[in-house]
Amino acid sequence: MVSGRTRSVVRGVGRRLRRGWAVLWAAVWRDRRWPRCVALGVVLVVVVPVLAAGVALRVNYAGDPAPGTQTRGRDAFWLGHAWVDGRKGDDDIAALAARIRDTGIRDLYVHTGPLEHDGTLDATLYPRADWFVKAVHRALPGVRVQAWLGDKLATETPDGMRLERPATRAAVVRSTRQILDVGFDGAHFDLEPLHSGDRNYIGLLDRLREVTRSRDVPLSVAAHQIDPLPSLHSVTGALANHPKWWSQSFFAEVARRVDQIAVMSYDTAMPLESLYGGYVAQQTALALEVTPASTDLLMGLPFYYDDTFGHRGSAETVAAAVRGVRLGLSRTDRDRERFGVALYVDFAARERDWAAYRADWSG
Repeated sequence: MVSGRTRSVVRGVGRRLRRGWAVLWAAVWRDRRWPRCVALGVVLVVVVPVLAAGVALRVNYAGDPAPGTQTRGRDAFWLGHAWVDGRKGDDDIAALAARIRDTGIRDLYVHTGPLEHDGTLDATLYPRADWFVKAVHRALPGVRVQAWLGDKLATETPDGMRLERPATRAAVVRSTRQILDVGFDGAHFDLEPLHSGDRNYIGLLDRLREVTRSRDVPLSVAAHQIDPLPSLHSVTGALANHPKWWSQSFFAEVARRVDQIAVMSYDTAMPLESLYGGYVAQQTALALEVTPASTDLLMGLPFYYDDTFGHRGSAETVAAAVRGVRLGLSRTDRDRERFGVALYVDFAARERDWAAYRADWSG
């Protein structure tokens, strides 16, 4: 939800943009200097909206989070494959327990796949899964261990899983039963890149929900970010065949079919910490607006450092993400109980990430 102050700023930029167009057309008809006018038009059409968006995000990061907008004890933590393939042992379990005890973490998403492109799951990938689940239950009573399954989808390249094939969807359902038979407390899916509006994915979730409900365990998914501007996913899809975002209505469809939905609110290409925090505040509000009260909504925290075009480590900090989450929660649904954050990922986390999470969110 955009604040009144943000809307005022954006309206002001809009007025300036309209005045700029008037100046442009006056120059065109007066001087007939087309190349110069075209260049000015490009500036007005491209640069001004970008600056307006930046101002709006910076304003969205202003203010103070409301009291009480901290952990509800429903946070999650993505873990790497080493926990189930034999590389980790008892000492590692003890260290993990010491790290997350007395925080808000209730769910562990441990990488158990990947799924094959045909939807099947190789059982030799997780020989220590039973040991890990039982060890966590002993060391951290009340913490659930969910199998994290995923694969690359063939939505933008020829190689990958094809959800449009009924046999593939049926195999994913069988793979889910397979990992639940091992003793996992739930199933967590991350299929990417997943385009907004994918009806095959919706159908798959309906079938997976039948399986998890019959076992009385949660079904959770990792979700793409929501369009920060209306229909932005359609624009990027048409221009680059990579519609990074989901529409808010598609996000709502997914959220209604699962017990937990975790927004991957990182890799945003934001250049500044304040812009990233404002973006996370906006994403939190957009997700809160359409996620049912019966579904756990989790906002992802970047527990890793990278320095690329898509992820500026100096901007995408845990501190900025937590502040953004708290601001979005404060403005939209501050008393919501089924809400938390999800930490990505254990093997890349730094001490400063843990310090920010504890100081600003888990208390």
